[in-house]
Amino acid sequence: MAGNSDPLTPRAKLAVTAGKAVAAASRAAGRGSGSVIGGRVALKLDPDLLGRLAQNLDVVLVSATNGKTTTTRLIAEALRAAGPVVSNALGANMPAGITSALAGGSDAKFGVIEVDEKYLAGVARDTGPKCIALLNLSRDQLDRAAETRMLAENWREGLAGSKAVIVANCDDPLVVWAASSSPNVIWVAAGQMWKDDAWSCPSCGGVMQRPGDDWFCGECGFRRPTPSWALSGDHVLDPHGSAWPIHLQLPGRANKANAASSAAVAAVFGVPPQVALERMYQVQAVAGRYDVVQFQGRDLRLLLAKNPAGWLETFSLIDPPPTPVILSVNARGADGTDTSWLWDVDYTRLTGHPLFVIGDRKLDLAVRLEVANQHFQVCENLDQAVQQAPPGRIEVIANYTAFQDLRRRVGN
Repeated sequence: MAGNSDPLTPRAKLAVTAGKAVAAASRAAGRGSGSVIGGRVALKLDPDLLGRLAQNLDVVLVSATNGKTTTTRLIAEALRAAGPVVSNALGANMPAGITSALAGGSDAKFGVIEVDEKYLAGVARDTGPKCIALLNLSRDQLDRAAETRMLAENWREGLAGSKAVIVANCDDPLVVWAASSSPNVIWVAAGQMWKDDAWSCPSCGGVMQRPGDDWFCGECGFRRPTPSWALSGDHVLDPHGSAWPIHLQLPGRANKANAASSAAVAAVFGVPPQVALERMYQVQAVAGRYDVVQFQGRDLRLLLAKNPAGWLETFSLIDPPPTPVILSVNARGADGTDTSWLWDVDYTRLTGHPLFVIGDRKLDLAVRLEVANQHFQVCENLDQAVQQAPPGRIEVIANYTAFQDLRRRVGN
């Protein structure tokens, strides 16, 4: 819990100082923010540093396949109503990046931390969070990420008996299975657009029944819990049945769902929904996502989509046809090198849009679009795609490293 005593030993202070020095050197050399290398050095010097840094903070952990970075930002904004916040706002979400972020927040009351799904149990053990938000689980990097059922099992085992309040999406059966081992769960009806990873029961393997928005297993009785918070159109319904309007600058239904979960988290810390939701309006873009930038005299909106569930949500955001759309896909280490996930995405939703394909794996994407009967042009780079696109604002959708490439090119 928050307090004033200094939890840092001399060794820990040395580790923090060394980490910051290495991070600064990395930044000066133009190698990015330096947060990961700085955190790695600090943890080498003091392996218990993450726990020490978290000792005086009320910690919130946020984990999911999609929406972690945005939800972390929304929660951080909401909690600033109650005190200073330290957060890994740039999305460095493994232990080294998290350690770096917390080392920079000596006066903070709250730590709002995005955590990679695979590291959640360990980071929860180290940081003793007061609250953990679980949003969704779906297929992601096919060559690296564990199968979704295994991830849910890891969460379930790692969070069993946790003292934290778990704020969990009751519309995702995998999340419900994972959270159900915890004694204190607040269920949020945040919706689930992508259902292809949740047709079999995570409890017994039986076939999931899905009448309307409900779900249950006909074989073992595992079923959707009753939510106390819910997203309803443009409003969040709180446990008292009051409806609070959501005003966001971020687009789309997925971000309203993120806001609903964030309001439930804020309430755990005594921040009322009205105050929390008003503060979330401040968030315009998250690490470049949703930014509208000027490039070659055109407006480009930058949208990140890393996996099938993310692409599905992103298609629902874009302006209607005939808005031009540029698609960029890489398959570097941070993306996962297996591009077979492209076949899980329903590209027929882009019918009517002029499409332009770029990125390291543009030919993989071109084959997929060909099979989906889409009209597209393969281009060498962003500059060529923008030059060939018809007039009007251009939607640019890219996976992880392709998105970073785009931001560098447009100077964002």
